[in-house]
Amino acid sequence: MNRLTTSEADYDLARFPEDPRDPFRAWDAADAYLLQHLEEAVDVPGNVVVIGDRWGALSTALAAHRPVQISDSYLGQRATAANLERNGLPADAVRLLSPRDTPPDRVDVLLVRVPKSLAFLEDQLHRIAPAVHAGTVVVGTGMVKEIHTSTLNLFERVIGPTRTSLAVRKARLIHCTPDPALPRTPSPWPLRYELPPDAGAAAGRTVTNHAGIFCADRLDIGTRFFLKHLPDRTGPDRVVDLGCGNGVVGLAAALANPDATLTFIDESHQAVASAEATFRANTGPDARARFVVGDGLAGAEPGSADLVLNNPPFHSHQATTDATARSMFRGARHALRPGGELWVVANRHLGHHATLRRVFGNCETVAGDPKFVVLRAVRR
Repeated sequence: MNRLTTSEADYDLARFPEDPRDPFRAWDAADAYLLQHLEEAVDVPGNVVVIGDRWGALSTALAAHRPVQISDSYLGQRATAANLERNGLPADAVRLLSPRDTPPDRVDVLLVRVPKSLAFLEDQLHRIAPAVHAGTVVVGTGMVKEIHTSTLNLFERVIGPTRTSLAVRKARLIHCTPDPALPRTPSPWPLRYELPPDAGAAAGRTVTNHAGIFCADRLDIGTRFFLKHLPDRTGPDRVVDLGCGNGVVGLAAALANPDATLTFIDESHQAVASAEATFRANTGPDARARFVVGDGLAGAEPGSADLVLNNPPFHSHQATTDATARSMFRGARHALRPGGELWVVANRHLGHHATLRRVFGNCETVAGDPKFVVLRAVRR
């Protein structure tokens, strides 16, 4: 936990799930810079919308204005709810929406925490633009390394004339003046592409990608390698595509074994929507699948899975960390039946084999090349 101090109050904040060993804060200089600007220069009126609030720091500090938070992250939404409670604020002080929900029809103050994905920013600005009017105060924030010319061009093209502030503690603000004369065009997302011939059982199938998911415009090389080395199984397996992204891995498993029941899980609303669209477009009406936005396999029934397939991330926003992978591995062990298997693809340098040996007591390298390995661990 860490404390964000503003001129109006102090807030105890934490990421979700809270871990006392986590070295990363739930807020940064960009959040603090934006809040300071609002206190000093903006009379916050009417309807406030916050896009991309990572761990709820902005929404918690602005709870008195009853903002709408639009976040793609299930964990970020849970963090917001926990931080409101932690600071004695009512649970309904912030209205939590995902990018899949209909945005408010009027916005008087639009605050944007610049995301890592320019595509996600593009999609969200297009979706919120019809609610913006000439008097809307639009302010973005991010660390200097997160704000590029392409970021500013996007605000200018979709919302209106844009300028940046001076940098303070390596953070910067984006000031945008809405131009009602700009055409309000629909978002170009989702994108679709056809999988290449080396995509295993999913070769030639069409993938749907909503904005913001990893490698939304092409098949990433790690997944491509994984698809070549998936387990060859038959029968009524309960298969989990953990951290499913656009669902290509789970789709390949379903096509290779029509008797399997699939569960697609991701903490990203956009990812799960992509996985469902991909699966529905490429399987028959009898294909069985569930689509879950959540914190990995936390809360899963013990022994509820026969096979877990996983391509774990190793970034949390701009930070490099193996915390998510470790959580996924522990969740998989809990959910697998005795004899059930976890298959992982990962960059070779990450050393996940050592973590899997600690969690499962075993780990086998199934395949490898100079960049990637496919690892297999068995629930004993």
